[in-house]
Amino acid sequence: MVSGTGGEWWTGAVGYEIYVRSFADHSGDGIGDLAGVTDHLDHLVGLGVDVVWLTPFYPTPGFDHGYDISDYCAVDPAHGTLDDFDRLTAEAHRRGLRVVVDLVPNHTSAEHPWFRDALANPRGDCRDYYIWEDPAPDGGPPNNWVSHFGGPAWTLEPGSGQYYCHLFLPEQPDLNWSNPDVVAEFDRILLFWADRGVDGFRIDVAHGLVKDPLRRDNSLSRPLTPDMGPVEIFESYDHDHDLDQDANIEIFRGWNQLLRSRDIILIGEIGVSDQKRASRYVAGGDGLHEIFFLESTYLPWDVESWRQAVTGLQPLAPTGVSWVLSCHDRPRAVTRFGGGERGARRAFALATLTMGLGGTPFIYQGEELGLPDGRIEEGRATDPLAVRNPGSPEAGRDGCRTHMPWTDGPTNGFSPADRTWLPSQDRPAHLTVAGQSDDPDSMLNLYRDLIAFRHRTPALWEEPLRWPDSATEVVLGLRPRALMVLNMAPEPREVRLPDGPWTVSFDSRCGSCRSAAAQSLVVTRETCLILTRT
Repeated sequence: MVSGTGGEWWTGAVGYEIYVRSFADHSGDGIGDLAGVTDHLDHLVGLGVDVVWLTPFYPTPGFDHGYDISDYCAVDPAHGTLDDFDRLTAEAHRRGLRVVVDLVPNHTSAEHPWFRDALANPRGDCRDYYIWEDPAPDGGPPNNWVSHFGGPAWTLEPGSGQYYCHLFLPEQPDLNWSNPDVVAEFDRILLFWADRGVDGFRIDVAHGLVKDPLRRDNSLSRPLTPDMGPVEIFESYDHDHDLDQDANIEIFRGWNQLLRSRDIILIGEIGVSDQKRASRYVAGGDGLHEIFFLESTYLPWDVESWRQAVTGLQPLAPTGVSWVLSCHDRPRAVTRFGGGERGARRAFALATLTMGLGGTPFIYQGEELGLPDGRIEEGRATDPLAVRNPGSPEAGRDGCRTHMPWTDGPTNGFSPADRTWLPSQDRPAHLTVAGQSDDPDSMLNLYRDLIAFRHRTPALWEEPLRWPDSATEVVLGLRPRALMVLNMAPEPREVRLPDGPWTVSFDSRCGSCRSAAAQSLVVTRETCLILTRT
């Protein structure tokens, strides 16, 4: 665990995302559950992480794998019970781990009692929990907003003749955050889980809660073409009016005030490419504490893209970013960076860099094994992006959501069931926890070493960071007692170091080390070094 520094408990921490459906199945039904997470907490302790983020485990009809919630204050039977959650939290705390849960406030399930009441009673109180509009003059949707998952962001409700808004599936109606009753409902939900001992909330689509009250059209940033998939279409709009409204920040200021005495972290998923606008969510420290900056999960292995991302955002939010390379919504970093040994080497070099950027780096389950995306059995796709858009060039998110490989053999020890909820090819032994645990040169042991190095090197997150100019394929990050050198070139690069003396203390190729560095240093290809000085 992180040693006390006089700041919040998350200062200097390292997080770990658990995609609950795919982590470990204790019950034997082929679906990951909370008891399965409890069974494997010692893996997380051995890895050295401090914070566990659990993706949704609430009751759901499952149209979007848990992100369509029908009850915010219960556990889906597929994942266990509230007693299982309480046991998990208690066991995590006993081991010194903090627990962060996913909160989905942008939308509910269409089967949530609020939406059912809104349909049944158009003049009832719950109707205004959601966003309704009359048709456009031609009878179509009220404006040109589109869904992340394809098609308009509006669905006609025949009973009333009105459209309701949904930035995701029609089964995920968006909440109306201009209604104070919705605000009060979520205050109660936050306190319910705070009372059960959670240490924080990861807020899904935190930039999307408030919509333009005038429902104006979004502007197009590029022409739409027939060959575009739903993600490309969504990204072709500027989203001036359906995302990133200033009033979002006021909601989080209210939550910050509500939970301040409980020492709870608020982390918002922010899909905003404008770095200055993204940093608004953590400015002043009275709203969100950190943001998941999703742009980093889209970046290829390209030095200019990464230099712009880290040198642009980090100074705007020096301690306010949860840096991520992979997550359950995007292809894994190893796959994005070329696959195989090269992809793993590149991903770990960037993971090494993130440990010195401030904020809280989060590792996605399996990332510590160097996992690429998994292979789904033919015809077994489950992600709505793929299932509802046949023929789309976008393959969906199933590949990054396959089961966690614990051992060799059927389902890699994920489940005693013959088949899992997402049938996929089993991983070879060298890509399992059991296969890597005792191998000193494995990716798992490199991650253990890296996290331990971060914990014993507070200079990586306590001191101010600046970015010396670099015109080559090298990124330099300089703190008074630590220097990060990332060579993204396919061949070695010579780097002139700032005034030292410096000691090479961590090498992404081989882990912790200690060797004096000359004023000029040759850095191996696709490698990150961390140098320190006393």
